[in-house]
Amino acid sequence: MTAVTIRLPRGLEEQRGLGPDWGRWLDDLPARLADVLADWELTRDGDDLWHGFCSLVAPVRTADGDSAVLKLGFDGDDESEHEALALQHWHGDGFVRLLRANPHRRALLLERLHRRDLSGLWDLEACEVVAGFYPRIHRPALPQLATVTSYVERWLDNLAAMPNDAPIPRRLVEQALSLGADLVSDPASVGRIVHGDLHYENVLAADREPWLVIDPKPMSGDPHFEPAPMLWNRFGELADDVRGGVRRRFHTLVDVAGLDEDRARDWVVVRMVLNAHWSVEDAVRVNRSLTAEDREWITRCITITKAVQD
Repeated sequence: MTAVTIRLPRGLEEQRGLGPDWGRWLDDLPARLADVLADWELTRDGDDLWHGFCSLVAPVRTADGDSAVLKLGFDGDDESEHEALALQHWHGDGFVRLLRANPHRRALLLERLHRRDLSGLWDLEACEVVAGFYPRIHRPALPQLATVTSYVERWLDNLAAMPNDAPIPRRLVEQALSLGADLVSDPASVGRIVHGDLHYENVLAADREPWLVIDPKPMSGDPHFEPAPMLWNRFGELADDVRGGVRRRFHTLVDVAGLDEDRARDWVVVRMVLNAHWSVEDAVRVNRSLTAEDREWITRCITITKAVQD
């Protein structure tokens, strides 16, 4: 199949800097898009192409003329390996509907939703919407799903090996290692499906419900693992009162969802320190210095870690 001529979104092209695997995937995307369009008898519906951190999304029409979107994911993203399985399990209850899937190709045909997401809502109102989805998401975990603890245990091993001169306060690193070890050993840290990356842009306006969730990274985990992305996204809006803004979001999520505050806080600390560490790790992997963007992200992670505790 001859590749269609497409211009990849700039934000997706920037992922080439993450390593050669990303470059190979990006180079292969036009041919893969053409193949799936042909095999599933889909046609492009306009020239727009959308993207997530590790996926390309194209509006399409089916052979019957129905609107949908075709999502092609990055092969190396093991966290989304069972996205199709989880979407099939949720069966549209609070989630975008899965219409067809080829997990080997990382290809999903999905119900088309509106482009409007929760970014336009007041942040605390958006937190209430997201927290309202938590009980619908957190069903008993499917046996095929990897556990949150299996990931976190590996991530903590890497965190423990981080050089002492990394720009992350060592006391926070030690705290994350201690809290993370306790959470990994706790049976309550697994057993429910978690989205893994639920934030403002992963909830879209829809017709059959006001809002529907997209783009899960399904794992067997702990509902208290979920709040952190709602704290680090839309961070710039908190400039006048960062500590208060972070805490208001955190408490809104916890209160509306009925989560245990201490346990949710522990997961936020672990996740934010790991996020900061990954910026250091990514730079080391491709043998480059930390950029200004890297340092800004690390500062954000540290700020949130402190804010939920102070």
